[in-house]
Amino acid sequence: MPGRNCCAVATARRAALLVDAEAYFAELDKALRMATRSIYIIAWDFDARIRLRPQDGPDALALGRLLRALVEERPELEVSVLVWSLAAVHAPGATLPLVLGEEWQKHPRIHLRLDTHHPPHAAHHQKIVLIDDSIAFVGGMDLTIERWDTPHHEADHPLRRSPDGTPYDPVHDLQMVADGPVARVVAQVVRERWRDAVGEGRPLGPPVERWPEGLQANFTDVPMAVARTAPRLGGRRPVEESAQLIEDMLRAARHTVYIEAQYFTARRLRGILGESLSRPRGPDIVVICSRTANGVIERFIMGANRERLLRALKRADRHNRLHVHYPVVPGLTGDHRVLVHAKLMIVDDRVMRVGSSNLNNRSVGLDTECDVVIEADQPETRAAIAGCRERLMAEHLGVDPALVRAAVRREGSLSRAIESLNHNSRGLRPLTVYRGPTGSFPGTRLLDPERPFRLVERLRELLGRGPAHDVPAERDGTSVEETSKMVPRTGGRRK
Repeated sequence: MPGRNCCAVATARRAALLVDAEAYFAELDKALRMATRSIYIIAWDFDARIRLRPQDGPDALALGRLLRALVEERPELEVSVLVWSLAAVHAPGATLPLVLGEEWQKHPRIHLRLDTHHPPHAAHHQKIVLIDDSIAFVGGMDLTIERWDTPHHEADHPLRRSPDGTPYDPVHDLQMVADGPVARVVAQVVRERWRDAVGEGRPLGPPVERWPEGLQANFTDVPMAVARTAPRLGGRRPVEESAQLIEDMLRAARHTVYIEAQYFTARRLRGILGESLSRPRGPDIVVICSRTANGVIERFIMGANRERLLRALKRADRHNRLHVHYPVVPGLTGDHRVLVHAKLMIVDDRVMRVGSSNLNNRSVGLDTECDVVIEADQPETRAAIAGCRERLMAEHLGVDPALVRAAVRREGSLSRAIESLNHNSRGLRPLTVYRGPTGSFPGTRLLDPERPFRLVERLRELLGRGPAHDVPAERDGTSVEETSKMVPRTGGRRK
């Protein structure tokens, strides 16, 4: 519902779920090569050394060189890249090019900016690419190193290498691509970010055809909502649409909840899922995540809090409806693992959310996020959402999606379907939860807070850093079909 759990609902003329970076990067490459007016890249991290199509061999252009070539070929094309200011310190991409620049950027119509417009300890976490204001890619994948992989997630893929040749572990991720009026809504989100960061307003151009040739849409002419997170900053009110959307989806669930999550630690999950699991009747909940958190700091806070949250939920799970798994593939042992970097939730095969928002505290109201959600208003849309879930489960289990569909129908639940198909060297393994404390890990309020620290924000105001302007989204005449139907029947409180 606009004003509650999204900023707008508009029609997606076509939409497709791109599973893993091989698919996303290849379709993005096609779309970039069609650009004539504008390319916006909104990122947590960015590394121009990556190749979108490493499968093309040594002649495949690095991303920076591709963008420079496109600008030189097309006299009206402008490329604008906006990256979180602290990516140079915290993100995996190369540091010096973000700070000092490099050769591909040296063109008057290429603009790379570091976004400092955020509270202390906050991150700009959106992952969006917008082309000619007509097609938008929104999800969990940045254009940076250690993202490319195939759906097979082989233990040692020869192309899964950083630009310096260093191999990295398999990684699973998702991105949604959509065109039509909903791309114009995303364009407004992008414009607001650029205006806040750079102080420059830019008008939207007319819609044009930019759908990648050969890409099969999973959805056609469906309503799609765009949900955001933006922290309180100066005089700007916080935006917590994504957190409200997730809460509404979980409260509305009746039969199944399928989640793929990089993190599973949010304080809010304890009450919502605990209440659901304690009831005699409720949804079958399947969570797919990494076996261990990625990195020492993440294991220290996110890993510990995941364990504590799962302990609390297991105590509430009197009817054995919560099932948490991690994917395995042949040949991976020890520290080798499939990193689940996706941020997806599917409820009752009726509502599907894909985006940048993690199920941690930061994504409630501290970091900047953008998600898209489809709610089935027609039987074919519900079938398409179910098809996306079946495809994802099939990838993790190493089977055909038709087998997943048949197993769910036969067994009557997602968890029993997984159990019936989970006999391969590639599959899903239950995440073991050991005895221990259930409260939040000490220091969580400092290291994984839900919102900016008020004292720090007050000091910023006193020092004259000034409130941000709260400018409403521009409307350019594009038909934006707002409805009161998104998202589900919840009974949850309004705010």
